[in-house]
Amino acid sequence: MAARTEVTRPQHPMEKPLTVCENQATPEGSAPAIVQGGSAVWAAGISPGIDAGVLIVNADDWGRDRLTTDRTLECVLRGAVSSVSAMVFMQDSERAAGIARSRGIDAGLHLNLTTPFSSPRCPRGLARRQEKVAAYLRRNRYAQVLFNPSLAPSFGYVVKAQTEEYCRLYGTQPERIDGHHHMHLCANVLWSGLLPYGITVRRSFSFKIGEKSLWNRLYRRTIDRRLKRRHHVTDYFFSLVPLVPPSRLQQILLMARRHIVEVETHPVKAEEYRFLAGGEIFRQIGDQRIASRYATRRGRTGTRSNQFQGE
Repeated sequence: MAARTEVTRPQHPMEKPLTVCENQATPEGSAPAIVQGGSAVWAAGISPGIDAGVLIVNADDWGRDRLTTDRTLECVLRGAVSSVSAMVFMQDSERAAGIARSRGIDAGLHLNLTTPFSSPRCPRGLARRQEKVAAYLRRNRYAQVLFNPSLAPSFGYVVKAQTEEYCRLYGTQPERIDGHHHMHLCANVLWSGLLPYGITVRRSFSFKIGEKSLWNRLYRRTIDRRLKRRHHVTDYFFSLVPLVPPSRLQQILLMARRHIVEVETHPVKAEEYRFLAGGEIFRQIGDQRIASRYATRRGRTGTRSNQFQGE
């Protein structure tokens, strides 16, 4: 008979107490083909029981403004969000940092290269440099792929300033970095080595076969291989939305049984806020647990299960 273990965590009023049944038999099953950095992979025989995987729900834009911070905080307190990615030099950055530090919320640095800083304490020189960087990155879809040597000093200055501001607000160096609009992966950041070696960095999105072009998959594969050599990364990375069809999220949850999976969310958006704060996420995950903090396999970067083929 399977042993029963009670698991405690912050509960939504609509959520039933979570009971994990250990040592259950593992029915056969499979997950759909997924493209990770351009490679087709199949997950075979993944158990619907609890095992070695980790489900991370990370909320972006912490500190961007009061509404974003407050909605995200509610989701964190309900146990629906594992960690946050914090913006600096924004309208609510100071208050958000105080909340995170007092409540022990896991906060990484959400590097902002595209949206104007909104804090009145942002230095004018920094704001001007960021405007130049943002204008370049927003010029066209290929700007982030091409290294611009003339803007290299500005990229370096803006990244360094945000890292130092994070240190001032949070009292420590960031152990994890991702980017607003995922621009932490742009050529001028990645190939200049602006992200400190050995920290955790968000990888590029994972897609099913056919969702992206061959060129796109090859580009993402190159990015992910670069990240694996220098940083700690999760096994897979997805966006919470779209929530329809429901089978998409179930496929992601199935992968999180055996792998470290990050799911990105923006609770300021009404659809995602209702899903997280309203308890629907707990009905969807069943006996799975949402991690209480961001986690990677610190001993190895980019580790993969042997059940996944095509690397």
